[in-house]
Amino acid sequence: MRELSIFIDESGDFGPFEKHSPFYVLSLVFHDQSDDISGHLDKIHEALVLRGLSANHAIHTGPLIRREHDYVLLDRRSRRSIFRVLVDFVRTCDITHHSWVFSKRGLGDTDQLVSAMARELGALIRSNYEFFLSWERIVVYYDNGQREITHLVNSIFNAHLSVEVRKVVPADYSLFQAADLCCTLALLRQKIDTVGLTTSERDFFSTSKDSAERALKKGYFKTLDRKRFGD
Repeated sequence: MRELSIFIDESGDFGPFEKHSPFYVLSLVFHDQSDDISGHLDKIHEALVLRGLSANHAIHTGPLIRREHDYVLLDRRSRRSIFRVLVDFVRTCDITHHSWVFSKRGLGDTDQLVSAMARELGALIRSNYEFFLSWERIVVYYDNGQREITHLVNSIFNAHLSVEVRKVVPADYSLFQAADLCCTLALLRQKIDTVGLTTSERDFFSTSKDSAERALKKGYFKTLDRKRFGD
């Protein structure tokens, strides 16, 4: 049976526009289940163990960049090494993604933000309808982190397609962590084009604003662009 897996992650909150939280990001990662990625997963697990983490550690790129939670005791070099593990996984795996960044400044409330996401997700499905119809089964994975996204996933996908929705545990699926990476890189690109990178973001990717932006554009955004799905 030909099965398409879609992993969904988000970055941001549904609160009002704030200087520290001006955007909301939604990312989808697509994977053909007939494509065996076990070798790629083995490489991730081995790389994590070599870096002092458990084999099933779930990489969270936001905290990794900001030196929070599991990464508070790690220096920049160690954290960047872990970041590269996930980037290399996305770069070498036969997966694609589609990401949107929504400016909360132009959306007055939660309902408007959800409506904007519904329109974009619906448009993506409609413009690639033949592709989605070619699969015998489509399974959508989300961690139910935000109820608005859970509702969006169930309503929009099932309004256009017949899909199965499953709750995912991030540590169990590196492809869900790949969606997290796509969110982070899409957000960083938007920040470069608008409000600028934060100090922690500049420090993580380089030692100055200009070189951090250059490193992201040459070393990371190109990977994201090569993997983009749809129009």
